[in-house]
Amino acid sequence: MWPRKEKPVELERHIRANDPEHNKQYMYANNYIRTTKYNMFTFLPKNMFEQFQRLANAYFLCLLILQVIPAISSLPWYTTLVPLAFVLGITAVKDAVDDFRRHRSDGQVNNRLSFVLRDGKLVEERWHKVVVGDIIKMENNQFVAADLLLLSTSEPHSLCYIETAELDGETNLKVRQALPETAELENDIKKLTEFNAEIVCEAPNNKLSKYEGTMKWNNNTYSLDNDKMLLRGCVLRNTQWCYGLVIFAGQDSKLMMNSGKSIFKRTHIDRLLNILIIGIFIFLLSLCLAMTIACGIWETYTGQHFQAYLPWETFVPGSPSKDGTVAEGATVISMLVFFSYIIIFNTVVPISLYVSVEIFRLANSFWINWDVKMYYKKVDTPAKARTTTLNEELGQIEYIFSDKTGTLTQNIMTFNKCSIDGKSYGDAYDEFGNAVEVMEHTPKVDFSDNPYFEPSFEFYDSQLLTAIRNGPNGNPRAYRFFYILALCHTVMPEVKDGNLEYQAQSPDEGALVGAARNFGFVFKSRTPQTITIEVMGKEEVYELLCILDFNNVRKRMSVIVKKDGKIKLLCKGADSVIYERLDSSCDNAKELCTHHLNEFAQDGLRTLCLAEKEIPQNVWESWKKKHHEASTSLQDREEKVDNAYEEIEQNLILIGASAIEDKLQDGVPDAIANLADAGIKIWVLTGDKQETAINIGYSCRLLTDEMENIFVIDAESFEEVRKQMSDALDEVKKINREKREASETSNVRIANGGEQFYNGGMQNAVTEDDICNEFALVVNGHSLIQALKPEMEQLLLELGCSCKAVICCRVTPLQKALVVDLIKRNKKSVTLAIGDGANDVSMIKTAHIGVGISGQEGLQAVLASDYSISQFRYLERLLLVHGRWSYFRMSKFLRYFFYKNFAFTLCHLWFAIFCGFSAQTLFDPYFISFYNLFYTSMPCLFMAAFDQDVNDSYSLRYPKLYTPGLTDMLFNKKVFLLGVSEGFITSLILFFIPYGVFHWATNPWGTDLIDHQSFGVVVASILVVAVNLRCALDTSYWTGFNHFVIWGSMILYFCFILTMYSSVFNYTYMGTAYQVYSTANFWLCLLLTITILLVPVIAYRFYYLDTQPTLSDRARLKQRMSKSKARSGDIVMRRQSTLRRSTRSLRSGYAFAHQQGFGELITSGLNMRQRVEQSEARNNPVQLTKVKRIDTSNSSQNGNSTSGGSHVNNVAEHEHDKHVMFSEKL
Repeated sequence: MWPRKEKPVELERHIRANDPEHNKQYMYANNYIRTTKYNMFTFLPKNMFEQFQRLANAYFLCLLILQVIPAISSLPWYTTLVPLAFVLGITAVKDAVDDFRRHRSDGQVNNRLSFVLRDGKLVEERWHKVVVGDIIKMENNQFVAADLLLLSTSEPHSLCYIETAELDGETNLKVRQALPETAELENDIKKLTEFNAEIVCEAPNNKLSKYEGTMKWNNNTYSLDNDKMLLRGCVLRNTQWCYGLVIFAGQDSKLMMNSGKSIFKRTHIDRLLNILIIGIFIFLLSLCLAMTIACGIWETYTGQHFQAYLPWETFVPGSPSKDGTVAEGATVISMLVFFSYIIIFNTVVPISLYVSVEIFRLANSFWINWDVKMYYKKVDTPAKARTTTLNEELGQIEYIFSDKTGTLTQNIMTFNKCSIDGKSYGDAYDEFGNAVEVMEHTPKVDFSDNPYFEPSFEFYDSQLLTAIRNGPNGNPRAYRFFYILALCHTVMPEVKDGNLEYQAQSPDEGALVGAARNFGFVFKSRTPQTITIEVMGKEEVYELLCILDFNNVRKRMSVIVKKDGKIKLLCKGADSVIYERLDSSCDNAKELCTHHLNEFAQDGLRTLCLAEKEIPQNVWESWKKKHHEASTSLQDREEKVDNAYEEIEQNLILIGASAIEDKLQDGVPDAIANLADAGIKIWVLTGDKQETAINIGYSCRLLTDEMENIFVIDAESFEEVRKQMSDALDEVKKINREKREASETSNVRIANGGEQFYNGGMQNAVTEDDICNEFALVVNGHSLIQALKPEMEQLLLELGCSCKAVICCRVTPLQKALVVDLIKRNKKSVTLAIGDGANDVSMIKTAHIGVGISGQEGLQAVLASDYSISQFRYLERLLLVHGRWSYFRMSKFLRYFFYKNFAFTLCHLWFAIFCGFSAQTLFDPYFISFYNLFYTSMPCLFMAAFDQDVNDSYSLRYPKLYTPGLTDMLFNKKVFLLGVSEGFITSLILFFIPYGVFHWATNPWGTDLIDHQSFGVVVASILVVAVNLRCALDTSYWTGFNHFVIWGSMILYFCFILTMYSSVFNYTYMGTAYQVYSTANFWLCLLLTITILLVPVIAYRFYYLDTQPTLSDRARLKQRMSKSKARSGDIVMRRQSTLRRSTRSLRSGYAFAHQQGFGELITSGLNMRQRVEQSEARNNPVQLTKVKRIDTSNSSQNGNSTSGGSHVNNVAEHEHDKHVMFSEKL
């Protein structure tokens, strides 16, 4: 092979448009992507290398090499080769299938088509043939093929809209704009072909929100930034076409730079087994060394005198055929015996262990695939185990890293409730006016008389629609409420296929404008100077004077509109900022509105307040001049504009408040609460805004007001971030110390039994987790950049692990992976990452377990995952049921397997004392081969496939049952040593009790009753019965299969022995079985040995079950005693819903976009285009995505007071929480 030219380190990128020869010299990556681990040439060596990292496979390979040497092997070589090849082959096939799926997915992406400018023509080219410097034409709804510099678009002023869900999980549209100079290229192929600009920019990196470069063209230099870039993975929306210049392609694109590499994953138990196998191998070598020394001594002092009966091999010094001393001969023999005993004793870790493990891992994967309770009928998607090697790891998860958008939420906003003029709307009522809970069959308000209504819109309170239909004179505030929703926004309307659709900057705004539309206030079109709406069938045009846009400091937005000579300011924003700007006449209304906001916040709804005021003409003219001066100022422009906004947004009149729901996926709050009760810590890593993420944290019960404190880290500089985190950690330590001291002095005990026991161990009910960790941490993306630096990552780790919940906002895909890796590297904990989009792939690959949700953001997360589910709530069942069962079964299987194999193997050790340490086997070679293959494999295999301590219902009901997996309680080095010790004692009993029984036993005709073969049959028979009965004793859940294989294995053994040792096969053991089984000595010996082996075990377990029951024992007893599905209160671990002490933190999640809005673009007219005639939309039904309501508990108040009447408030103080609650008097 010729040496491959290495690509130089890239510090900056130089690109010349339409000049492939010039760009080729820099060896830039083409647009071909590859996510597979293997190819046809590397599969076999790379896969074998990975498999032989498992020390057991390497051990058996060495053993196989020894067995092909006739001088030292007492067993045929194929007894190891066949099972080893089977294990390696099955694993290789599975890995090949998984990698082929990735290869097929890569092929689908690489073979997508795009129009590329080549030699003055637009040709259709496959993605993988696109190179840096090419000009590509993209069309509406197409994926962007590579990282492009936007040149021109079909829209005025070269604007285009993109959806970045694959990058950051957000489905709201973002705006990009080309340079005015390149916008002139338009759709002219000749001009595009002649475009020869030179680009100098940064080297490929993973920063999604940053791009720096310059463009030289026509002797001018232009600055390039991220607003002019279209990144691979984005989707072009609402733009007929656009042209872009390829800057980064393939593996160099920012999407792929954030994807991470595929990692070979092994379970914690696999890693522990590697350590144990090293220990076993050391034990084996020590045992063989002891046998070697003993053999040398025996041959020197005893064996040399029996060469007439036991001749030495011809190559051994001191034998009749070769000269040498006895010592030399004994040394050679003992050295050969060393290797022979390695082969004999290898059954302490037989290859069948790994065959069995692979088989029942596959079985447990099938249980996941076949679980109908994790089947999502709506999209016809079952859960799927995409790997079979990590099942038991699901039972040991301590940290869950979850995406938010599309994972916890459906990314669908719905208008649920509102407060208007002191009256709450949105609850469902029966015919008697009593509030009722919203159920599936609860009647909805009928909006069908509205030609623009959305069939998916659901509202249950008919009183609001009645108030609207009564006209503006009946309830003027209700009218004003929906006027504000219809006019105060930056939504863009669009007529598509005759239907009116909205393109909103965020789903929040879309939900609010949609609500106004359904109630008859239809936003239809806008120009830079006007907004057109239709109110109850009548079209109204408002002059748009100014948009006071939103930003993170203002937390509100306003519009100033004019109609019929009246100028009005309409405002919506967070309650905290609106209240500060209200007129003093609104004090009473503010008090009632606050009460309703608290109710909405308790339901986890996202709220904002609506207000307005009328502006006199002279005030407007004066303010307009100030605003113009501020907006054209060259110094401190932003500050001056904000001051102008502040001046006009005063003395507002409160109209009401809206409440929308960022719809959580069904069952998310209960799932998170149950997972938290199981001892699992949940970190949310999202690209969403801080306020939105915090609000969702409350909605899904990740954050609660019962927490001691919620720390927000939002500084930008290194020192400020360090100070914020240090202060937070100091407060955590201080509060924990105080609570621990208080707990020690008061000796607190929980009423649920006072103590908890796990596997015989006792723990106080009040653990450190109960005392500590009642904190939450919120870290912003720019702060996380500093916190993840090596100098500060340990501080972040300590603070994060001291908190019960952590939310990281505005994080990039790579930052998600870095956070996961931080825990993975520094904590001896198993991590799980769950997400639904391409922006989650990196953390899914990094975590020990990756779970993909097949959601609205494509299948990239699923393809990179180890397990796929269709709803977040199924994660609860995946971990607490299937994960816990898999870990429980694996732990029980391994302990039993080592027990039975040490019991079997060490019998050879005791026999060595009586055979001169000659490496002669006690058992028949067939028995040695079949012991783990037929006689004892099926019972433990079926136990590992079917066993369960409690059923799935109780596993979910008592999440604390998951705790043993977090602490490796069921299988660890101590448990292993106990199993080995038990096997050691069992082997002693199995060998020496039959030895004592048969030592002096004789036949009626005076000959010895036992010989070597007969004694081997006796011990083997008792061994098979004992270990199978022990398996029966260990089985917690009996099925027909368990009965069949346990009793069938014992029957199979006796039938095979009697048949094999009969005269039919003329085997060397012929007649031995019949002779042994025909004596009463054998059956009495069998009964005696089994009794001695099993009765102490039964007595021990009964004692601990009676005096120190584990939580699993209690739950199993409860399961047996009661078939009722009702939950008992004695050991229920699920969180209870409590009244919030404060809702300020919830309502800070004001329900509209938390970033700079489109106000400037709207008023400039840059994003306006020719609209379809309004009448076209009026005559067509509206069809939007169907939205279903999540059932929530409703307030007991019916709120039937009239809008015009006076409101008398009754104040009631809650006895315990000192909450002030308001109720309306009818």
